[in-house]
Order: sequence, then structure tokens, then C-alpha cells
Amino acid sequence: MLRNKKLIPAEHRKYLRLDTVLPVQFRLEGDAEEIFISAWLQGFTNNIGRGGICLAINNLDERFFDLLAQKKVKLSLEIDLPVSRKPICAKASVVWAKEIFGDKHQYLVGIHYEQILASQNSRLMRYVWVKKLFVPVVLALVLILGFGLGINSYLSFKLTRHNKLLIEKLGEVLEASSTAKQKVEEVVVQRQYFQAKLKALQEQIAQVESQKASIEAGDLKQIQQLSETISTLAQEKLDLEGKLVLVQQKENRASQELILLDKQKLVLEKANFDKMYQWLKIHQNNRTGLVASFEGDKEIANWSFTYDLALLVQAYAYFGDFDRARKILDFFANEAKRENGWFLNAYYVDDGSPAEFVMHAGPNLWLGLAIMQYTHFTQDRAYLGLAQSIAETMLYLQKQDPSGGLRGGPQVSWYSTEHNLDAYAFFKALAEVTQKPLYAAAAEKTLSWIVNNTYNSKDLPVKRGKGDSTIATDTYAWSIAAVGPEKLLELGMNPDQILEFVEENCSVEVNFKHPDAPQTVKIKGFDFAPQRHTARGGVVSSEWTAQMVVSYKIMEEFYLKQGDPVKSASYGNKAAVYLSELGKMIISSASPSGQGEGCLPYATQDQVDTGHGWSTPQGSHTGSVSGTTYTLFAYHGFNPLALKE
Repeated sequence: MLRNKKLIPAEHRKYLRLDTVLPVQFRLEGDAEEIFISAWLQGFTNNIGRGGICLAINNLDERFFDLLAQKKVKLSLEIDLPVSRKPICAKASVVWAKEIFGDKHQYLVGIHYEQILASQNSRLMRYVWVKKLFVPVVLALVLILGFGLGINSYLSFKLTRHNKLLIEKLGEVLEASSTAKQKVEEVVVQRQYFQAKLKALQEQIAQVESQKASIEAGDLKQIQQLSETISTLAQEKLDLEGKLVLVQQKENRASQELILLDKQKLVLEKANFDKMYQWLKIHQNNRTGLVASFEGDKEIANWSFTYDLALLVQAYAYFGDFDRARKILDFFANEAKRENGWFLNAYYVDDGSPAEFVMHAGPNLWLGLAIMQYTHFTQDRAYLGLAQSIAETMLYLQKQDPSGGLRGGPQVSWYSTEHNLDAYAFFKALAEVTQKPLYAAAAEKTLSWIVNNTYNSKDLPVKRGKGDSTIATDTYAWSIAAVGPEKLLELGMNPDQILEFVEENCSVEVNFKHPDAPQTVKIKGFDFAPQRHTARGGVVSSEWTAQMVVSYKIMEEFYLKQGDPVKSASYGNKAAVYLSELGKMIISSASPSGQGEGCLPYATQDQVDTGHGWSTPQGSHTGSVSGTTYTLFAYHGFNPLALKE
């Protein structure tokens, strides 16, 4: 990090400067308090003195930097203190401005206070001095006196509050962005209306002028009438053109506001999604490597589901946390209880013992997929033997069905489309890595079963299972993710119609009582099943909505490669819309270890029937590993059901 003496000439320093980073909101104003831009911009203090601050700004618009560098504007500031609800307000002038190039494109601006209450300035400096001097002294005293717990609680409180504020800020910007977008759409409709009306008026004037030109010169009365009509229409045209200009100006302002809000949204989304990944990391048990699937549900607080752990292995591998991924895989390779080759659906986090003696094909197949993704990312083949042992178990199950399908487990008779999609993806990935024809053949058998048993109805594109016409959102999303749009088209399936069907039947907009905010927010997303089929009304699933976002991004990339930018952009826009809706669902971790880090609940309602044989977890403040992890996949465009080329 650059030292202050390299950033600020000595003659500019009238006061001692202290390195302290605090969030700052600011906007640009003229000498007569003319507001150059109404939206608040974001920055951080680089250092603070009694007479002013050095302001660090990331990704600043070059136009605004030029205004700052030329000292043509003043700044209205709001400096946030972690220990205060109200920000420190001040007005300041620019002393110098500098552009820094490095890992982060950053601008530094030295500013001098012109207006600030003496009491607020003193409070700010007290905080800075306390942060600079008091905390180290207190830490030393705490170590001597044994009061480490108190300091830890204070730091935890500060971090928790900061994390909660970050979530609140994202919610506010997402809401403002949604409102601004609606405003732009309304103004565009107005503009199009005026343009259409103006065009019709121009055509009418042309017709009257043509009619006038065709009249004989002697018919003065009719000529005069037509001339008056033309004059009236011309005046109407002039008025309409004036209205159109005003609407276009309004559209430009609304568009600029939306652009600025979207920039803020991008920054805040990244910050919050980074925090969500931190939440996934801090909950990993150091001894077993397992992670509680639902933080906040007291009944299953210590349960770790195999499916969720498989998602985590993929997330850790994707983000390069290979040691964390290996901890989970080592548990399954060396410690996890198996029954005749089958892993159980859930284990206790603290000691790894079985939490339930239920065995389903899906979780085992997802564990196999996780190993394939880990192997793909690391080229470490240490767990390939474990993946092939899972494959042997699944092949034995497949051989029991003449048509090549996989039952839901060793002790059940039903067949699930979801599990067979998992099997197709797993066998295909295993064949790619090992180059063994055995696995490629198993993948083709599974796909043939899917086509014959679940893709064989025109009015219902994807059945939930063999002989089961229930609509399940994940089977539609995973058809795109596991099979892929190219292969679906080869099979005579239309991927566009698959997504249109689930949009028409499972897309819902619901009221979500956000546990971190007093207000209720509207969330648009995807239900576990059609709302009309459930007595509970609509509910948004965070995980299944994220699955749809992944599918939309796959379709976006597919049509881009096909040379159809219009369809590609349409799917990209859908992905962005639903990802923003998921942003509204982010809650702060309620546990002491979570420290307010962001995560997602399993659904917008707790303890409701999903429509597929299980209920959502208890607690309005319960964080879900699957919902959080899959939302990270959606944000980064990662498809867990296919090895990235």
C-alpha cells in the first residue's frame, strides 16, 4: 500500500493525518449549491485529519474525476461511523485529485472542510484516535487482565453491524433500481406514443397538402379551407414535437439515474456475494470438515446433508479453496458410514455419525459429480476411486431396470427424473475424465430412459418421474443444465419451450417479510411447484430460482454462439432480473459465529409444504447452504452439472 508521503505533497498537510478507512457517501455540487448529480456516490477515507480527508474512490466515472481534478465542484459528504447511527455531514472543497493504477483502478482526492460542525469533527477525530490508539492499549490490557471475551464481542458486534448494513444497502439500491427501471419503461412508452402520433400527423399533413395541390386554382374556398386545416395540423405538430422533446429529456435523465444505480448495484452485489461465500467457509467444522445445512433450524441444527456437502465441494473447488474441498471428500472417503456402497442422506456435523438412515440416488450422484468437478479443477485424481465406487453402485441399480433407468434408491420403487438427470451428468463427466466406454454407455442408457419416460408428452415437457406428471421446477432447470440445449434439440426437445412452460406454471411474485428489515418486499422467483396446485399460495425457492438463472445463462451463451444476439440478450436479461430478486432475499446470519454474514433462506416462507414430500425448514432467519451456494453458482455462471470446457 502506498504511504501518505507518496500521495500528498508536504505543503498540503496542515494537520496530522491518521490512516482510517470509513465508508463515505458524497455528491458533486457547484458554488451555488447546484447539484451536478443527484445520486450519492460511494468512497472510503484513505486518511483523516481535523481539516479534511483523503477520499479513495473506486471505478469513478472519468467525467466526475475531471470535475474534481479541475476543482470545478465542491463535495457534500456523509461519513459513516460504525458506532453512530447518524453520519458525519460536511461540505468540502477539492485540494488535489490523483489517479492510481494497480490491482484496483482507484482515484484519490484530497479535500478540505468548508463546513462541518465542530462537535461532529471532534467526534470523528475522537473515533479515529480511539481506533488508532485506544484499541491496541485495550487489547494489551485485555491480554493482561483476561478480558479477551469482551473485545471479541465488540469486534463481532462491529462486524455484524457492518455486514447487516451491507445487506440493507443492497436491498435499498435494488429497490431503487427496480423503481428507476419501471420509470424508464414508462417514459419509453410515452416517447413511442408521441413518435407514433407525430408520424400519423405528418402523414395526415402530407395527404391534405396533396389534396390541396390537386384542386383547381379557381376553387378558392376549398383551397382556403385546406390551407387552414394544414395550418391547424402544423400547429398541432409543433406542439407534439415540443412534448416529444420534453419526454426525451425525461427519458435521458431517468436512464442516467438507472445507469448510476446499476453501477452501485454491481458493487454492492459483489460485496454481498463475497460475504455469502465467507459464510459458507466460516461454518465448516474443523474436525469433520462438514457444514450445517440449515443454520437457525433448531431441530436439524447439527445436520449436514450429503447433497449440500456436494454443492460445497464444488463451490470450494471453484473458488480455489481446495483444502476445504478435500476435508469434505476425506470424510466421505475415510469416515462416513456406508450401507452396501450407499452413502446416507445426512450426517451430524460435530462427529460425522449418521443423522438419518435414508439412502437416495440423488445425493450419492451429486457427491460423484462433486468429485468430478474437484478433479477437473485440480487435476488431482486422488478421489477418482471413490467416484468410481459410487458409479459401481449406480450401475448395479441401473442393471436392475431393463430400460436403463435408476430408481430413487435401494429401498424404494419410484423413479425420479431429477435423479436420472444427475446420473446422466455424472456418468458423462466420468466418461470424459476416465475415457472408459462403460460410463459413456451408462450415460446414453440413462438419457434414453429420460426421453422415453419423462420427455414423451407434448402438453407436459418434463414429468417429475416415471408415471408421475407432477410439475417440479428443478427437473426443467436441470434438463437445460445436465443435457444442454444442443442435445435437447437433437432429441426433438425444444429448450425454449421447456423454460417457457416452467415460467408460465412456476414463476411467482410473493411478499417476503424480511427478517432484517421492518418492511415487506416483493420477490419474483420460482416456486417448487405450480402455485395453483398448493393451498399455501406462492413461495419462492432461493435454490430453484438460482437453478433457473444458471439455465438462463446457459441459453444466453448458446444463442450467442448460434449467432442470435436478440435471443441471447433476452435470456441474459432474465438471468439478471431473477439474480437481482435473489439479492432481495439475502439475510444476515443470526448465529454468533456467522457475525451477520450474508446468506439466503431456503424459501420466502418457513415450514411450508414444497409440494414434493418435504417442508421448508423452521425459522424466518434460517440460512440455507443449498440456497446460498446455488445462488453463488448463478452469480458466477457456474454449471455444477457439466465440466466446463
